[in-house]
Amino acid sequence: MLVVSIVSHGHGDMVIGLIRQILTFPEVDRLILTLNIPESTPKFADSRVVLIKNDRPMGFGANHNQAFNKLKSTKFCVLNPDITFHNNPFPDLLKVLEDKDIGLVAPLVVQPNSSPEDSMRFFLTPLGLIKRVIGLNRATYSISHQDSDIKPDWVAGMFMLFNSETYDLVKGFDERYFMYCEDADICTRIWKIGSKVIGKPSAYVVHEAQRASRYKPNHLYWHLFSLFRYFYKHSFSLPKK
Repeated sequence: MLVVSIVSHGHGDMVIGLIRQILTFPEVDRLILTLNIPESTPKFADSRVVLIKNDRPMGFGANHNQAFNKLKSTKFCVLNPDITFHNNPFPDLLKVLEDKDIGLVAPLVVQPNSSPEDSMRFFLTPLGLIKRVIGLNRATYSISHQDSDIKPDWVAGMFMLFNSETYDLVKGFDERYFMYCEDADICTRIWKIGSKVIGKPSAYVVHEAQRASRYKPNHLYWHLFSLFRYFYKHSFSLPKK
């Protein structure tokens, strides 16, 4: 069973439109919408939609772990509310997960102008971060729609399709990351247990990037705190792929 998890932070009509689009995809068995902050409760006639209303805001990982534990699944998809689709990516992505050695697959993420985002990246390291800040290294893979499947070190959390067995084995997202780097962390842990992370450029979704950490002090704080947590946890024990 494929379960999709979406968390709304007051996204309103944006998330309603996304859910209506997803419900046209026959591969999706259930969809869990988590309202992380108070907002108008959307109504859907489709019984596949399950609604969770949080009493208090929770972090990225905690919200998706809560959704994963809500329903039994064989495949679990984490999806940002600001994603849109030009076509259905699930048939190609689910085919990748037929290989039991693969724990996570992700499509190529593009901007509204169709240029690829930096959604498939190399492992985070202090040196790599410094090089990125000063413009010497983007720390991302250069990919296009025509490329074959790749094995990125990690994929960004706007769209992640997990084998539920793998998600359970690594105990889901580390909830100590409130926001940022939890996607890098879970991919790193998937590699460490001998499973694989696959990027499939021939499947793609569109993302309206927010980049909140660039202009909101609290987001910048969360981003820096998460980076330091990741470095402390993994810098001296990165997996060998």
